[in-house]
Amino acid sequence: MPILTVSMSGLIPQHFIDDLIARVDIIEVLGNRIQLKKAGKEFKSVCPFHDDSNPSLTISPAKGFYHCFSCGAHGTAVGFLMNYEHLSFVEAIESLASSLGVEIPYEKNQQPIKKNNNLFDLLEKIQAHYQLELKNEKKAIEYLKNRGITGKIAKRFNVGYAPSGWRNILDEFGKSSTEIDKLTTLGLVIPKDNNNHYDRFRERIMFPIRDSRGRFIGFGGRVLTQDQPKYLNSPETPLFHKGRELYGLYECQQALRKIERLVVVEGYMDVISLAQHGVDYAVASMGTATTDDHFNRLFRLTDYVYFCFDGDQAGLDAAWRALKNALPHIREGRQIKFVFLPENDDPDTFIKKNSAAIFEKELNNGKDLSDFLIEKLSKDIDVKSIDGKARLAEKAKPLISKIPAGIFKELIIDKLSESVSLSSKKLKSIINQHESNALKKNIIKNKKTFTNNTLKNNKEKPSIVKKAITLILNYPAIGREAELSLIEKNTRPGIEILKKLIQTIKKKPEINTAGLIELWRNDPEGKFLGQLAISELPVNDEFNTQAELNDCLLQLNKSYIKARITNLINKQHEGEFSIEEKKELKELIKTKK
Repeated sequence: MPILTVSMSGLIPQHFIDDLIARVDIIEVLGNRIQLKKAGKEFKSVCPFHDDSNPSLTISPAKGFYHCFSCGAHGTAVGFLMNYEHLSFVEAIESLASSLGVEIPYEKNQQPIKKNNNLFDLLEKIQAHYQLELKNEKKAIEYLKNRGITGKIAKRFNVGYAPSGWRNILDEFGKSSTEIDKLTTLGLVIPKDNNNHYDRFRERIMFPIRDSRGRFIGFGGRVLTQDQPKYLNSPETPLFHKGRELYGLYECQQALRKIERLVVVEGYMDVISLAQHGVDYAVASMGTATTDDHFNRLFRLTDYVYFCFDGDQAGLDAAWRALKNALPHIREGRQIKFVFLPENDDPDTFIKKNSAAIFEKELNNGKDLSDFLIEKLSKDIDVKSIDGKARLAEKAKPLISKIPAGIFKELIIDKLSESVSLSSKKLKSIINQHESNALKKNIIKNKKTFTNNTLKNNKEKPSIVKKAITLILNYPAIGREAELSLIEKNTRPGIEILKKLIQTIKKKPEINTAGLIELWRNDPEGKFLGQLAISELPVNDEFNTQAELNDCLLQLNKSYIKARITNLINKQHEGEFSIEEKKELKELIKTKK
Protein backbone atom coordinates (compact mmCIF):
# COMPACT_ATOMS: atom_id res chain seq x y z
CA MET A 1 0.00 0.00 0.00
CA PRO A 2 1.63 3.27 -1.10
CA ILE A 3 2.17 5.86 1.60
CA LEU A 4 2.95 9.53 1.09
CA THR A 5 6.03 10.84 2.82
CA VAL A 6 5.69 12.14 6.34
CA SER A 7 6.49 15.68 5.26
CA MET A 8 3.46 15.73 3.01
CA SER A 9 0.82 13.78 4.81
CA GLY A 10 2.11 12.03 7.84
CA LEU A 11 1.27 8.35 7.55
CA ILE A 12 -1.92 8.59 5.53
CA PRO A 13 -2.35 6.03 2.73
CA GLN A 14 -2.30 7.57 -0.73
CA HIS A 15 -5.37 5.58 -1.81
CA PHE A 16 -7.35 7.17 1.02
CA ILE A 17 -6.32 10.65 -0.10
CA ASP A 18 -7.30 9.85 -3.70
CA ASP A 19 -10.70 8.53 -2.62
CA LEU A 20 -11.28 11.53 -0.35
CA ILE A 21 -10.54 14.03 -3.12
CA ALA A 22 -12.87 12.12 -5.45
CA ARG A 23 -15.70 12.10 -2.88
CA VAL A 24 -15.53 15.64 -1.59
CA ASP A 25 -17.93 18.23 -3.00
CA ILE A 26 -15.79 21.27 -3.78
CA ILE A 27 -18.90 23.47 -4.03
CA GLU A 28 -19.87 22.55 -0.48
CA VAL A 29 -16.33 23.14 0.82
CA LEU A 30 -15.94 26.55 -0.83
CA GLY A 31 -19.61 27.52 -0.39
CA ASN A 32 -19.29 27.20 3.39
CA ARG A 33 -16.48 29.75 3.33
CA ILE A 34 -17.08 32.15 0.43
CA GLN A 35 -20.12 33.38 -1.49
CA LEU A 36 -20.70 31.38 -4.70
CA LYS A 37 -22.92 32.24 -7.65
CA LYS A 38 -24.14 29.74 -10.27
CA ALA A 39 -22.84 30.44 -13.77
CA GLY A 40 -24.00 27.70 -16.16
CA LYS A 41 -22.38 24.41 -15.21
CA GLU A 42 -19.82 26.21 -13.06
CA PHE A 43 -19.78 28.64 -10.16
CA LYS A 44 -18.22 32.08 -9.80
CA SER A 45 -16.94 33.94 -6.77
CA VAL A 46 -14.88 36.90 -5.73
CA CYS A 47 -11.38 35.49 -5.29
CA PRO A 48 -10.31 35.47 -1.61
CA PHE A 49 -6.60 35.31 -2.51
CA HIS A 50 -6.23 38.80 -3.98
CA ASP A 51 -7.97 42.17 -3.88
CA ASP A 52 -10.88 41.24 -6.10
CA SER A 53 -14.00 43.38 -6.39
CA ASN A 54 -15.77 41.26 -9.00
CA PRO A 55 -15.95 37.50 -9.52
CA SER A 56 -12.66 36.21 -10.92
CA LEU A 57 -12.75 32.75 -9.37
CA THR A 58 -14.26 29.89 -11.37
CA ILE A 59 -15.18 26.64 -9.63
CA SER A 60 -15.96 23.49 -11.56
CA PRO A 61 -17.99 20.94 -9.55
CA ALA A 62 -17.50 18.29 -12.23
CA LYS A 63 -13.72 18.64 -12.13
CA GLY A 64 -13.46 19.33 -8.39
CA PHE A 65 -11.23 22.25 -9.18
CA TYR A 66 -11.06 26.06 -8.87
CA HIS A 67 -9.07 28.64 -10.82
CA CYS A 68 -8.74 32.43 -10.63
CA PHE A 69 -8.25 34.02 -14.02
CA SER A 70 -6.91 37.16 -12.40
CA CYS A 71 -4.27 36.10 -9.85
CA GLY A 72 -3.78 32.51 -11.02
CA ALA A 73 -4.79 30.85 -7.74
CA HIS A 74 -5.97 27.31 -8.42
CA GLY A 75 -6.32 23.89 -6.90
CA THR A 76 -8.57 21.33 -5.30
CA ALA A 77 -10.55 21.43 -2.06
CA VAL A 78 -7.34 20.40 -0.29
CA GLY A 79 -5.33 23.30 -1.68
CA PHE A 80 -8.16 25.72 -0.97
CA LEU A 81 -8.28 24.79 2.71
CA MET A 82 -4.50 25.03 2.96
CA ASN A 83 -4.43 28.53 1.48
CA TYR A 84 -7.70 29.88 2.86
CA GLU A 85 -7.50 28.53 6.40
CA HIS A 86 -3.69 28.32 6.54
CA LEU A 87 -3.73 24.59 7.23
CA SER A 88 -1.00 22.07 6.63
CA PHE A 89 -1.61 19.31 4.10
CA VAL A 90 -2.43 16.86 6.88
CA GLU A 91 -4.77 19.29 8.61
CA ALA A 92 -6.62 19.92 5.33
CA ILE A 93 -7.06 16.17 4.79
CA GLU A 94 -8.25 15.79 8.38
CA SER A 95 -10.73 18.63 7.93
CA LEU A 96 -12.20 17.13 4.75
CA ALA A 97 -12.37 13.66 6.29
CA SER A 98 -14.17 15.08 9.32
CA SER A 99 -16.70 16.91 7.12
CA LEU A 100 -17.52 13.62 5.38
CA GLY A 101 -17.65 11.70 8.64
CA VAL A 102 -14.93 9.26 7.63
CA GLU A 103 -12.03 8.06 9.73
CA ILE A 104 -8.48 8.36 8.45
CA PRO A 105 -6.74 4.95 8.41
CA TYR A 106 -3.35 6.07 9.69
CA GLU A 107 -0.69 3.51 8.90
CA LYS A 108 -0.06 1.28 11.93
CA ASN A 109 -2.40 3.51 13.95
CA GLN A 110 0.17 6.25 14.07
CA GLN A 111 -0.92 9.88 14.11
CA PRO A 112 0.68 12.15 11.55
CA ILE A 113 3.71 14.20 12.41
CA LYS A 114 3.03 17.90 12.01
CA LYS A 115 5.61 20.55 11.42
CA ASN A 116 4.13 23.03 13.86
CA ASN A 117 3.50 20.61 16.73
CA ASN A 118 6.62 21.76 18.58
CA LEU A 119 5.45 25.37 18.34
CA PHE A 120 2.01 24.48 19.72
CA ASP A 121 3.65 22.56 22.53
CA LEU A 122 5.91 25.49 23.35
CA LEU A 123 2.99 27.92 23.45
CA GLU A 124 1.10 25.63 25.81
CA LYS A 125 4.09 25.59 28.19
CA ILE A 126 4.42 29.37 28.02
CA GLN A 127 0.70 29.81 28.66
CA ALA A 128 1.00 27.61 31.77
CA HIS A 129 3.99 29.71 32.83
CA TYR A 130 2.01 32.95 32.52
CA GLN A 131 -0.89 31.38 34.42
CA LEU A 132 1.44 30.39 37.26
CA GLU A 133 2.94 33.88 37.35
CA LEU A 134 -0.54 35.33 37.87
CA LYS A 135 -0.94 33.36 41.11
CA ASN A 136 2.22 34.98 42.45
CA GLU A 137 1.46 38.57 41.46
CA LYS A 138 -0.81 40.36 43.93
CA LYS A 139 -1.24 43.56 41.93
CA ALA A 140 -2.40 41.57 38.87
CA ILE A 141 -4.86 39.57 40.99
CA GLU A 142 -6.09 42.80 42.58
CA TYR A 143 -6.55 44.36 39.14
CA LEU A 144 -8.73 41.47 37.96
CA LYS A 145 -10.78 41.51 41.18
CA ASN A 146 -11.38 45.23 40.76
CA ARG A 147 -12.61 44.49 37.22
CA GLY A 148 -15.06 41.95 38.67
CA ILE A 149 -13.26 38.89 37.31
CA THR A 150 -13.39 35.82 39.55
CA GLY A 151 -10.75 33.14 39.76
CA LYS A 152 -13.15 30.67 38.17
CA ILE A 153 -13.70 32.71 35.01
CA ALA A 154 -10.00 33.64 34.85
CA LYS A 155 -9.17 29.93 34.90
CA ARG A 156 -11.76 29.18 32.21
CA PHE A 157 -10.06 31.68 29.87
CA ASN A 158 -6.55 30.73 31.08
CA VAL A 159 -5.75 34.31 32.04
CA GLY A 160 -2.11 34.81 33.06
CA TYR A 161 0.46 37.46 33.81
CA ALA A 162 3.75 38.54 32.23
CA PRO A 163 5.88 40.06 35.03
CA SER A 164 8.18 43.05 34.67
CA GLY A 165 11.65 42.39 33.33
CA TRP A 166 13.16 41.99 29.90
CA ARG A 167 14.19 38.33 29.91
CA ASN A 168 11.67 36.23 31.82
CA ILE A 169 10.47 34.15 28.88
CA LEU A 170 13.86 34.29 27.24
CA ASP A 171 15.65 32.87 30.30
CA GLU A 172 13.00 30.24 30.97
CA PHE A 173 12.44 28.93 27.44
CA GLY A 174 15.34 30.26 25.35
CA LYS A 175 18.29 28.26 26.61
CA SER A 176 19.62 27.46 23.12
CA SER A 177 19.75 29.21 19.76
CA THR A 178 17.12 26.77 18.42
CA GLU A 179 14.75 27.59 21.27
CA ILE A 180 15.34 31.32 20.80
CA ASP A 181 14.51 30.94 17.10
CA LYS A 182 11.20 29.32 18.07
CA LEU A 183 10.39 32.13 20.50
CA THR A 184 11.20 34.67 17.81
CA THR A 185 9.02 32.84 15.29
CA LEU A 186 6.15 32.97 17.78
CA GLY A 187 6.73 36.69 18.36
CA LEU A 188 7.31 36.22 22.09
CA VAL A 189 10.83 37.64 22.00
CA ILE A 190 12.12 40.45 19.84
CA PRO A 191 15.64 40.55 18.37
CA LYS A 192 17.85 43.57 18.93
CA ASP A 193 21.44 44.54 18.18
CA ASN A 194 24.38 42.22 18.80
CA ASN A 195 22.26 39.08 18.41
CA ASN A 196 20.44 39.79 21.66
CA HIS A 197 16.70 39.43 22.36
CA TYR A 198 14.12 40.66 24.86
CA ASP A 199 10.57 39.68 25.90
CA ARG A 200 7.69 41.23 23.95
CA PHE A 201 5.22 41.09 26.87
CA ARG A 202 6.14 42.71 30.18
CA GLU A 203 3.97 43.66 33.15
CA ARG A 204 0.75 42.75 31.39
CA ILE A 205 -2.35 40.67 32.05
CA MET A 206 -2.11 37.90 29.45
CA PHE A 207 -5.08 36.60 27.46
CA PRO A 208 -4.20 33.39 25.59
CA ILE A 209 -5.79 33.07 22.15
CA ARG A 210 -6.96 29.62 21.00
CA ASP A 211 -7.75 28.32 17.53
CA SER A 212 -10.86 26.33 16.65
CA ARG A 213 -9.21 23.15 17.92
CA GLY A 214 -8.39 24.67 21.30
CA ARG A 215 -4.66 25.02 20.66
CA PHE A 216 -2.92 28.14 21.96
CA ILE A 217 -1.74 30.24 19.03
CA GLY A 218 -0.93 33.67 20.49
CA PHE A 219 -1.53 36.21 23.24
CA GLY A 220 -3.07 39.55 23.96
CA GLY A 221 -1.60 41.57 26.80
CA ARG A 222 -3.24 44.35 28.84
CA VAL A 223 -0.82 46.74 30.52
CA LEU A 224 -1.17 47.47 34.28
CA THR A 225 0.72 50.73 34.09
CA GLN A 226 0.13 53.88 32.05
CA ASP A 227 2.39 52.61 29.31
CA GLN A 228 1.20 52.52 25.74
CA PRO A 229 -0.18 50.69 23.92
CA LYS A 230 -2.82 49.65 26.42
CA TYR A 231 -3.32 46.35 24.57
CA LEU A 232 -0.60 44.47 22.74
CA ASN A 233 -1.19 41.42 20.53
CA SER A 234 1.09 38.72 19.24
CA PRO A 235 2.32 39.58 15.74
CA GLU A 236 1.44 37.51 12.68
CA THR A 237 3.11 34.11 12.99
CA PRO A 238 2.85 30.70 11.28
CA LEU A 239 0.17 29.89 13.89
CA PHE A 240 -1.55 33.22 14.52
CA HIS A 241 -3.35 35.25 11.86
CA LYS A 242 -5.24 38.13 13.42
CA GLY A 243 -7.61 38.53 10.49
CA ARG A 244 -8.83 34.94 10.91
CA GLU A 245 -9.14 34.47 14.65
CA LEU A 246 -11.89 35.51 17.05
CA TYR A 247 -11.02 35.66 20.71
CA GLY A 248 -13.34 33.60 22.87
CA LEU A 249 -14.83 31.52 20.04
CA TYR A 250 -13.33 28.26 21.28
CA GLU A 251 -14.50 28.98 24.85
CA CYS A 252 -17.95 29.81 23.51
CA GLN A 253 -18.16 26.49 21.66
CA GLN A 254 -17.10 24.66 24.83
CA ALA A 255 -19.72 26.41 26.95
CA LEU A 256 -22.70 26.04 24.60
CA ARG A 257 -23.97 22.85 23.03
CA LYS A 258 -25.87 24.88 20.45
CA ILE A 259 -24.94 28.46 19.53
CA GLU A 260 -28.12 30.41 18.85
CA ARG A 261 -26.35 33.71 18.25
CA LEU A 262 -22.97 35.40 18.52
CA VAL A 263 -22.18 38.95 19.62
CA VAL A 264 -18.97 40.54 18.36
CA VAL A 265 -17.31 42.98 20.76
CA GLU A 266 -14.00 44.82 20.63
CA GLY A 267 -11.84 43.60 23.50
CA TYR A 268 -10.70 40.69 25.63
CA MET A 269 -12.19 42.10 28.83
CA ASP A 270 -15.55 42.56 27.13
CA VAL A 271 -15.67 38.85 26.29
CA ILE A 272 -14.58 37.73 29.76
CA SER A 273 -16.84 40.16 31.62
CA LEU A 274 -19.88 39.09 29.57
CA ALA A 275 -19.05 35.43 30.24
CA GLN A 276 -18.73 36.29 33.96
CA HIS A 277 -22.38 37.43 33.84
CA GLY A 278 -23.67 34.44 31.87
CA VAL A 279 -23.42 35.80 28.32
CA ASP A 280 -21.34 32.94 26.90
CA TYR A 281 -21.71 33.79 23.22
CA ALA A 282 -19.42 36.82 22.93
CA VAL A 283 -16.29 36.93 20.76
CA ALA A 284 -13.80 39.70 20.00
CA SER A 285 -12.10 40.69 16.79
CA MET A 286 -9.06 41.87 18.76
CA GLY A 287 -8.98 45.43 17.55
CA THR A 288 -9.05 44.66 13.84
CA ALA A 289 -11.86 45.20 11.36
CA THR A 290 -14.15 42.21 10.88
CA THR A 291 -12.76 40.33 7.89
CA ASP A 292 -14.25 37.88 5.38
CA ASP A 293 -12.58 35.08 7.33
CA HIS A 294 -14.30 36.28 10.50
CA PHE A 295 -17.72 36.36 8.82
CA ASN A 296 -17.23 32.91 7.34
CA ARG A 297 -16.42 31.51 10.76
CA LEU A 298 -19.32 33.32 12.44
CA PHE A 299 -21.92 32.18 9.92
CA ARG A 300 -20.71 28.60 10.02
CA LEU A 301 -21.92 28.53 13.63
CA THR A 302 -25.06 30.68 13.59
CA ASP A 303 -27.32 32.78 11.38
CA TYR A 304 -27.64 35.53 13.99
CA VAL A 305 -24.68 37.87 14.45
CA TYR A 306 -24.75 41.03 16.56
CA PHE A 307 -22.12 43.74 16.68
CA CYS A 308 -21.91 45.58 19.98
CA PHE A 309 -19.78 48.72 20.04
CA ASP A 310 -19.09 51.63 22.31
CA GLY A 311 -21.54 54.47 21.90
CA ASP A 312 -18.89 56.98 20.78
CA GLN A 313 -17.69 58.06 17.35
CA ALA A 314 -15.03 55.35 17.30
CA GLY A 315 -17.75 52.77 17.93
CA LEU A 316 -19.87 54.15 15.08
CA ASP A 317 -16.90 54.08 12.72
CA ALA A 318 -16.10 50.48 13.70
CA ALA A 319 -19.74 49.49 13.12
CA TRP A 320 -19.73 51.07 9.67
CA ARG A 321 -16.58 49.18 8.69
CA ALA A 322 -18.18 45.96 9.93
CA LEU A 323 -21.33 46.67 7.90
CA LYS A 324 -19.43 47.25 4.66
CA ASN A 325 -17.47 44.03 5.16
CA ALA A 326 -20.69 42.15 5.99
CA LEU A 327 -22.53 43.00 2.76
CA PRO A 328 -21.08 40.17 0.58
CA HIS A 329 -22.07 37.65 3.27
CA ILE A 330 -25.74 38.55 3.48
CA ARG A 331 -28.20 35.93 2.34
CA GLU A 332 -31.70 34.78 3.19
CA GLY A 333 -32.00 33.50 6.74
CA ARG A 334 -29.05 35.43 8.11
CA GLN A 335 -29.54 38.37 10.45
CA ILE A 336 -27.02 41.05 11.36
CA LYS A 337 -27.76 43.70 14.00
CA PHE A 338 -25.79 46.63 15.38
CA VAL A 339 -26.02 47.56 19.04
CA PHE A 340 -24.78 50.92 20.30
CA LEU A 341 -24.35 51.27 24.05
CA PRO A 342 -24.68 54.59 25.90
CA GLU A 343 -21.74 56.94 25.49
CA ASN A 344 -18.76 56.14 27.74
CA ASP A 345 -20.03 52.56 28.09
CA ASP A 346 -18.59 49.38 26.64
CA PRO A 347 -19.98 45.83 27.09
CA ASP A 348 -17.76 45.33 30.15
CA THR A 349 -18.97 48.43 32.03
CA PHE A 350 -22.56 48.14 30.80
CA ILE A 351 -23.20 44.63 32.05
CA LYS A 352 -21.64 45.43 35.42
CA LYS A 353 -24.00 48.37 35.85
CA ASN A 354 -27.01 46.39 34.70
CA SER A 355 -27.53 42.68 34.12
CA ALA A 356 -27.37 39.96 31.48
CA ALA A 357 -31.12 40.33 30.89
CA ILE A 358 -30.84 44.07 30.20
CA PHE A 359 -27.82 43.51 27.97
CA GLU A 360 -29.72 40.92 25.95
CA LYS A 361 -32.64 43.35 25.70
CA GLU A 362 -30.22 45.85 24.15
CA LEU A 363 -29.18 43.20 21.65
CA ASN A 364 -32.77 42.44 20.71
CA ASN A 365 -33.45 46.15 20.20
CA GLY A 366 -30.37 46.60 18.02
CA LYS A 367 -30.56 48.19 14.58
CA ASP A 368 -31.07 45.91 11.62
CA LEU A 369 -28.34 46.14 9.02
CA SER A 370 -30.72 47.68 6.49
CA ASP A 371 -31.79 50.43 8.92
CA PHE A 372 -28.22 51.25 9.88
CA LEU A 373 -27.18 51.28 6.21
CA ILE A 374 -29.84 53.76 5.12
CA GLU A 375 -29.44 55.88 8.27
CA LYS A 376 -25.71 56.17 7.67
CA LEU A 377 -26.10 56.94 3.97
CA SER A 378 -28.76 59.58 4.68
CA LYS A 379 -26.66 61.40 7.26
CA ASP A 380 -25.97 65.02 6.28
CA ILE A 381 -28.07 64.61 3.13
CA ASP A 382 -31.33 66.44 2.50
CA VAL A 383 -33.32 63.51 1.15
CA LYS A 384 -36.27 65.81 0.41
CA SER A 385 -34.33 67.67 -2.28
CA ILE A 386 -33.68 66.29 -5.76
CA ASP A 387 -29.92 66.75 -5.34
CA GLY A 388 -30.01 64.95 -1.98
CA LYS A 389 -31.93 62.00 -3.39
CA ALA A 390 -29.45 61.73 -6.25
CA ARG A 391 -26.52 61.84 -3.81
CA LEU A 392 -28.08 59.12 -1.64
CA ALA A 393 -28.68 56.86 -4.64
CA GLU A 394 -25.11 57.43 -5.86
CA LYS A 395 -23.62 56.60 -2.43
CA ALA A 396 -25.76 53.49 -2.16
CA LYS A 397 -24.89 51.98 -5.57
CA PRO A 398 -21.45 50.46 -4.78
CA LEU A 399 -22.61 49.18 -1.39
CA ILE A 400 -25.80 47.49 -2.57
CA SER A 401 -23.86 46.00 -5.46
CA LYS A 402 -21.84 44.02 -2.91
CA ILE A 403 -24.96 42.23 -1.67
CA PRO A 404 -25.54 38.86 -3.38
CA ALA A 405 -28.64 38.60 -5.54
CA GLY A 406 -31.68 37.44 -3.61
CA ILE A 407 -34.68 38.49 -1.55
CA PHE A 408 -32.63 40.52 0.94
CA LYS A 409 -31.13 42.63 -1.82
CA GLU A 410 -34.56 43.19 -3.32
CA LEU A 411 -35.97 44.33 0.03
CA ILE A 412 -33.05 46.70 0.65
CA ILE A 413 -33.60 48.28 -2.76
CA ASP A 414 -37.31 48.61 -2.01
CA LYS A 415 -36.54 50.28 1.31
CA LEU A 416 -34.01 52.65 -0.22
CA SER A 417 -36.36 53.54 -3.05
CA GLU A 418 -38.81 54.87 -0.47
CA SER A 419 -36.10 57.15 0.96
CA VAL A 420 -35.20 58.63 -2.42
CA SER A 421 -38.74 58.64 -3.84
CA LEU A 422 -37.69 56.56 -6.80
CA SER A 423 -39.56 53.52 -8.02
CA SER A 424 -37.94 50.21 -7.10
CA LYS A 425 -37.76 49.43 -10.81
CA LYS A 426 -35.82 52.62 -11.58
CA LEU A 427 -33.42 52.16 -8.65
CA LYS A 428 -32.80 48.54 -9.63
CA SER A 429 -31.99 49.70 -13.13
CA ILE A 430 -29.42 52.20 -11.82
CA ILE A 431 -27.78 49.59 -9.58
CA ASN A 432 -27.82 46.92 -12.30
CA GLN A 433 -26.10 49.33 -14.68
CA HIS A 434 -23.43 50.01 -12.06
CA GLU A 435 -22.86 46.27 -11.57
CA SER A 436 -22.80 45.67 -15.32
CA ASN A 437 -20.16 48.36 -15.90
CA ALA A 438 -18.01 47.02 -13.05
CA LEU A 439 -18.32 43.47 -14.37
CA LYS A 440 -17.32 44.53 -17.91
CA LYS A 441 -14.22 46.26 -16.57
CA ASN A 442 -13.30 43.18 -14.59
CA ILE A 443 -13.85 40.84 -17.53
CA ILE A 444 -11.58 42.96 -19.74
CA LYS A 445 -8.96 43.03 -16.97
CA ASN A 446 -9.19 39.26 -16.42
CA LYS A 447 -8.94 38.50 -20.13
CA LYS A 448 -5.83 40.64 -20.43
CA THR A 449 -4.27 39.01 -17.38
CA PHE A 450 -5.12 35.51 -18.55
CA THR A 451 -3.78 36.22 -22.03
CA ASN A 452 -0.55 37.65 -20.65
CA ASN A 453 -0.08 34.75 -18.25
CA THR A 454 -0.88 31.92 -20.61
CA LEU A 455 -0.03 33.09 -24.12
CA LYS A 456 3.05 35.23 -23.54
CA ASN A 457 5.86 34.11 -25.82
CA ASN A 458 3.52 31.48 -27.24
CA LYS A 459 1.81 32.86 -30.34
CA GLU A 460 1.86 29.49 -32.06
CA LYS A 461 -1.09 27.18 -32.35
CA PRO A 462 -1.38 25.03 -29.20
CA SER A 463 0.94 22.03 -29.47
CA ILE A 464 -0.31 18.48 -29.83
CA VAL A 465 1.14 17.63 -26.41
CA LYS A 466 -0.70 20.55 -24.83
CA LYS A 467 -3.93 19.48 -26.49
CA ALA A 468 -3.52 15.89 -25.27
CA ILE A 469 -2.83 17.03 -21.68
CA THR A 470 -5.87 19.34 -21.78
CA LEU A 471 -8.09 16.49 -22.97
CA ILE A 472 -6.89 14.12 -20.25
CA LEU A 473 -7.23 16.70 -17.47
CA ASN A 474 -10.79 17.48 -18.53
CA TYR A 475 -11.78 13.88 -19.23
CA PRO A 476 -9.48 11.61 -17.17
CA ALA A 477 -11.36 8.43 -18.13
CA ILE A 478 -10.02 8.60 -21.70
CA GLY A 479 -6.53 7.96 -20.35
CA ARG A 480 -7.52 4.37 -19.51
CA GLU A 481 -7.58 3.37 -23.20
CA ALA A 482 -4.63 5.53 -24.28
CA GLU A 483 -1.81 3.71 -26.09
CA LEU A 484 1.18 4.70 -23.98
CA SER A 485 3.55 2.86 -26.33
CA LEU A 486 2.87 5.49 -29.00
CA ILE A 487 4.76 8.15 -27.05
CA GLU A 488 7.13 5.97 -25.04
CA LYS A 489 10.28 7.17 -26.84
CA ASN A 490 9.07 10.70 -27.62
CA THR A 491 11.10 13.52 -26.04
CA ARG A 492 9.04 16.59 -26.96
CA PRO A 493 8.61 19.29 -24.31
CA GLY A 494 5.77 18.34 -21.96
CA ILE A 495 5.72 14.71 -23.07
CA GLU A 496 6.92 13.45 -19.67
CA ILE A 497 3.91 15.10 -17.98
CA LEU A 498 1.62 13.49 -20.54
CA LYS A 499 3.20 10.09 -19.87
CA LYS A 500 2.83 10.50 -16.10
CA LEU A 501 -0.82 11.48 -16.46
CA ILE A 502 -1.62 8.41 -18.54
CA GLN A 503 0.40 6.14 -16.25
CA THR A 504 -1.41 7.50 -13.20
CA ILE A 505 -4.85 6.97 -14.77
CA LYS A 506 -4.00 3.40 -15.76
CA LYS A 507 -2.95 2.67 -12.17
CA LYS A 508 -5.93 4.58 -10.71
CA PRO A 509 -8.77 4.27 -13.26
CA GLU A 510 -11.26 6.14 -11.05
CA ILE A 511 -9.10 9.22 -10.45
CA ASN A 512 -10.72 12.54 -11.37
CA THR A 513 -9.38 15.93 -12.47
CA ALA A 514 -8.92 17.10 -8.89
CA GLY A 515 -6.94 13.98 -8.02
CA LEU A 516 -4.61 14.49 -10.98
CA ILE A 517 -4.06 18.16 -10.22
CA GLU A 518 -3.38 17.40 -6.56
CA LEU A 519 -0.42 15.20 -7.54
CA TRP A 520 1.31 18.25 -9.07
CA ARG A 521 0.31 20.73 -6.34
CA ASN A 522 3.89 21.24 -5.12
CA ASP A 523 5.53 21.12 -8.55
CA PRO A 524 6.28 24.07 -10.86
CA GLU A 525 4.12 22.42 -13.54
CA GLY A 526 1.10 22.60 -11.24
CA LYS A 527 0.11 26.11 -12.30
CA PHE A 528 0.37 25.20 -15.99
CA LEU A 529 -1.82 22.13 -15.46
CA GLY A 530 -4.30 24.21 -13.51
CA GLN A 531 -4.74 26.59 -16.44
CA LEU A 532 -5.33 23.68 -18.80
CA ALA A 533 -7.75 21.95 -16.42
CA ILE A 534 -10.11 24.91 -16.44
CA SER A 535 -10.15 25.08 -20.26
CA GLU A 536 -13.52 24.80 -21.92
CA LEU A 537 -13.75 22.06 -24.52
CA PRO A 538 -16.58 21.29 -26.94
CA VAL A 539 -19.39 19.32 -25.34
CA ASN A 540 -21.43 18.44 -28.45
CA ASP A 541 -22.00 14.88 -29.61
CA GLU A 542 -19.64 15.30 -32.54
CA PHE A 543 -16.66 15.94 -30.25
CA ASN A 544 -15.33 12.49 -29.38
CA THR A 545 -12.77 13.01 -26.61
CA GLN A 546 -11.34 9.48 -26.83
CA ALA A 547 -10.87 9.79 -30.59
CA GLU A 548 -9.30 13.24 -30.16
CA LEU A 549 -6.76 11.89 -27.66
CA ASN A 550 -5.98 8.85 -29.81
CA ASP A 551 -5.42 11.15 -32.78
CA CYS A 552 -3.01 13.30 -30.72
CA LEU A 553 -1.01 10.23 -29.70
CA LEU A 554 -0.89 8.97 -33.29
CA GLN A 555 0.32 12.37 -34.51
CA LEU A 556 3.00 12.41 -31.83
CA ASN A 557 4.05 8.92 -32.84
CA LYS A 558 4.25 9.90 -36.53
CA SER A 559 6.26 13.02 -35.78
CA TYR A 560 8.64 10.98 -33.61
CA ILE A 561 9.14 8.38 -36.35
CA LYS A 562 9.73 11.08 -38.96
CA ALA A 563 12.25 12.92 -36.76
CA ARG A 564 14.00 9.68 -35.80
CA ILE A 565 14.30 8.55 -39.42
CA THR A 566 15.82 11.90 -40.36
CA ASN A 567 18.26 11.64 -37.45
CA LEU A 568 19.34 8.11 -38.36
CA ILE A 569 19.79 8.97 -42.07
CA ASN A 570 22.03 11.90 -41.11
CA LYS A 571 24.09 9.57 -38.93
CA GLN A 572 24.34 7.12 -41.85
CA HIS A 573 25.69 9.86 -44.12
CA GLU A 574 28.23 10.83 -41.47
CA GLY A 575 29.49 7.27 -41.26
CA GLU A 576 28.53 6.84 -37.59
CA PHE A 577 25.93 4.17 -38.17
CA SER A 578 25.82 1.07 -35.95
CA ILE A 579 24.24 -2.29 -36.80
CA GLU A 580 21.49 -1.66 -34.24
CA GLU A 581 20.71 1.74 -35.74
CA LYS A 582 20.61 0.24 -39.25
CA LYS A 583 18.10 -2.32 -38.04
CA GLU A 584 16.05 0.40 -36.27
CA LEU A 585 15.95 2.52 -39.45
CA LYS A 586 14.56 -0.38 -41.49
CA GLU A 587 11.85 -1.04 -38.90
CA LEU A 588 10.88 2.64 -38.75
CA ILE A 589 10.61 2.91 -42.52
CA LYS A 590 8.35 -0.17 -42.55
CA THR A 591 6.22 1.39 -39.80
CA LYS A 592 5.94 4.66 -41.71
CA LYS A 593 4.70 2.86 -44.78
